[in-house]
Amino acid sequence: MSKVAITDYNFPNLDIERGILEPLGHTVVLGQCKTEEELIELTCDCDQVITQFASITEPVIRAMERARVIVRYGIGVDNVDLETAANRGIPVCNVPDYCIDEVADHTLAMILALTRRLLPNHRLIAEGDWRLAVPLESMQALCRLTVGVIGFGRIGRAVCARLRSFGCRLLVHDPVADAGSEAAGLEQVLAESDLVTLHCPSTAQTRRLINADAISRMKPGSILVNASRGDLVETTALEEALAGGQLGGAGLDVCDPEPIPPGSPLRTLDNVIVSAHVASASPAAVLALREAVASIAALSARNQPLPNIVNGVSE
Repeated sequence: MSKVAITDYNFPNLDIERGILEPLGHTVVLGQCKTEEELIELTCDCDQVITQFASITEPVIRAMERARVIVRYGIGVDNVDLETAANRGIPVCNVPDYCIDEVADHTLAMILALTRRLLPNHRLIAEGDWRLAVPLESMQALCRLTVGVIGFGRIGRAVCARLRSFGCRLLVHDPVADAGSEAAGLEQVLAESDLVTLHCPSTAQTRRLINADAISRMKPGSILVNASRGDLVETTALEEALAGGQLGGAGLDVCDPEPIPPGSPLRTLDNVIVSAHVASASPAAVLALREAVASIAALSARNQPLPNIVNGVSE
C-alpha cells in the first residue's frame, strides 16, 4: 500500500483525507512543514504528496525517491516547481473547479463595497455620526463604469457573468482564452477601465503585471481588485499609487507578502479593503476540495488515470 504525505494544512483536522485513504490501506503522514529540510524529511520516501502552501522546490522534489504524484489543495500551483517535477516524471495535479462561485462572489463584494464606499460610511455611523462619510463623487454606480477583467478562466468568466447583470461596460483581457466581443488588449483595459479586477495565475508572464508603469497607465482614481495571486501586483507601487491618488481604492484578498506586514498602509488606508486570502472559503467548497485531493492521491495509488495534470507529464 502507498504512503501519502500531507505537507501542510490549515484545516482543523484531516479526518476527511484519512477517511478516504486509510480504509484503502494507505498510510497518511502529516507535517506542518516550513523549511526545505522538513519537507525533504517528510516526503522523501512517500508515494503521493499532497500540499497546500508549502514551497515544493527543486531540492525537495529531487529528494523524492518514490513520489508518483504531487497534488495541490487548490487551483494555483505556483508553490510547486513544475519543471523539476516534469523532469522527474512526477505529475502535478490541481483542483481547477474549486471555489469558483466563492471567489467570484468575494470579488463582487469587494467591488460593490469599494464603489459604494460601504466601510467608511459604516465606520462613521459606528462612531456616532449620521451623514455621507465620503465625497459625493466617490459614490459610484456600476452601470456607469467600465470594468476591466484580466484573466478569463473559470473565475474570470464567473465574475463577468455577475457583472453583466449590473449593466457595466466590460473589457476582458486574456492572451489565451477567447473573451468574445468584450475582448481587449491590456493597454486598452488599463487606459479605459474605472475598475480593474485580476483573475489570472501566477506565471513568469504575469508576475508584477501591475507594476508602477502599468499603474501609471490606469485612469487616475481607478480601483484595483485582486482575489487571484498576490505577486501579480508590485506592492510598493500599489501603496504609492494609493497614497498619491493615482488609484482611488483597492480590494485585496491576496498580497505579496502574506500576511501583510503590520506597518503596511494597506492595513489602514480608508480606501482599501483587505481579507486574509479567504475568498475561496465556504464549507461546501472546502469539503469538495479535500475530497478531490484525497481521491486523486487514491487514484495514483491504484495506478489509475489522473485528472488535472498541469505539468505535461503523461501517465
